Amino acid sequence: MNPIDLRVYLVTDTALCGARGVSDTVRAAVAGGVTVVQLRDHAESTRALCRLAESLREVLAGTGVPLIIDDRLDVALAVGADGVHVGQSDMDPRTVRRLVGPDLVIGHSVSTPQEARAVADLPEGSVDYLGIGPFRATPTKPNAAAPLGASGIADVVATTSLPTVAIGGIKQVDVRHVLATGVGGVAVVSAICAADDPQRAAAELRASVEGPA
Repeated sequence: MNPIDLRVYLVTDTALCGARGVSDTVRAAVAGGVTVVQLRDHAESTRALCRLAESLREVLAGTGVPLIIDDRLDVALAVGADGVHVGQSDMDPRTVRRLVGPDLVIGHSVSTPQEARAVADLPEGSVDYLGIGPFRATPTKPNAAAPLGASGIADVVATTSLPTVAIGGIKQVDVRHVLATGVGGVAVVSAICAADDPQRAAAELRASVEGPA
């Protein structure tokens, strides 16, 4: 299994980053304490997405923060990303693992205990971590499953031994409540991408995740 620090997981949104741009938003967020960056943009062309991914590779160079590409295995391989994240309607994780070998991080989205148990039935090493959600409804992913709330996320966590991260409308004030479900971290989009100060927003999330010293 590929180890990954899921504590503060940033999923990018190009529109929410606005004039500041994705790369500068990510640079600030990493300075604030983000531990993973996922590039997610379903609107860009393949060529533009590769350019953006390459820019993020440069931003993250030397930081130790991995770059995960949402859905697009071709882009992940083309730019030498650290991993790829696939959903329930994307390429089967077994196929992804067969194509990339053992070293690329593979994340997989689940919303129910049944989906999490299905991952457990896959060959060992097929998936490195699970993204569980949505915690609440969010405009950044309008086609997401029904909101799970904390109790629903806890139900999914209870069915898996894989590392987990919760996602879906999570704000800084939600962090301790979400972590109480047993997940290893929180994934956010608008909480950082739409923030006036992404570095401060990331630092506040990181402080909430780590809790009192």
